[in-house]
Amino acid sequence: MQRLQEIFNTDSPVALITGSGSPRVGQTIASWLARQRCRIALHANTSIEKAEQAAAQMRTEYGVDVIITQGALGEDGTAEKIVDETAGHFGRIDVLVNSAAIWHPTKLEAVTADEVRRYFEINSLGSFLCAKAAGLRMVDQPSGGSIVNIGDWATARPYLDHAAYFPSKGAIEAMTRSLAVELGTRNPRVRVNCIQPGPVLLSEDMSELDQRRLAETMLLGRVGTPESIAHAVLFLCENDFVTGVCLPVDGGRTIYASDGVQMGMNTG
Repeated sequence: MQRLQEIFNTDSPVALITGSGSPRVGQTIASWLARQRCRIALHANTSIEKAEQAAAQMRTEYGVDVIITQGALGEDGTAEKIVDETAGHFGRIDVLVNSAAIWHPTKLEAVTADEVRRYFEINSLGSFLCAKAAGLRMVDQPSGGSIVNIGDWATARPYLDHAAYFPSKGAIEAMTRSLAVELGTRNPRVRVNCIQPGPVLLSEDMSELDQRRLAETMLLGRVGTPESIAHAVLFLCENDFVTGVCLPVDGGRTIYASDGVQMGMNTG
């Protein structure tokens, strides 16, 4: 907590986390930052009731001010609106986490141009516009700010049936580096980084057997948790000498996935 206070020169930094209405990774990130005494702006599109429950819990447990912003990031003006609402309520914005995203499997033969456009509108353009709006406000703050984009580890090793999705997440990596340069040259205390999560929140309909098999393919022998990502977000907010970085938080999956074949070596 003290580290964030020092970096942003305030007792209660302000964090906006997109896609934090539902109890998924974004909401876990928001809860971690609230625990660090950050004032929180949750963002939801349709999950308002769940966002209200989360806000009430954070106010009770951590004693911080929490607001809820709403809007579909695929619609014009939403990104600017939720940033304006956050800065208008709190008087500043210190942290933006671009966690909102959509994804679902689609066979390549069934992919349409409209589906690809929708992925880019929400996952790529929505993140870009939120980062632009928040970043330009951070530029005018003496203490700057920290933007953390959420990418995907599998842009390096794509899996089947997500050909429409991966280009939108691959763009996050280039966007992170570009915005780090754009904003950092305007105010060197503004930093932009990216986290590339691995398996951390499995589908509820995934069988225990499939979960165990997936864990066995991981270098660390287990899947991660949403808290694994939240911890990485906190690190990138606290470390003021890191910018333009895309950090895999994936249990080593980018570099290794067991295929069950045991390789031997003859040293004789």
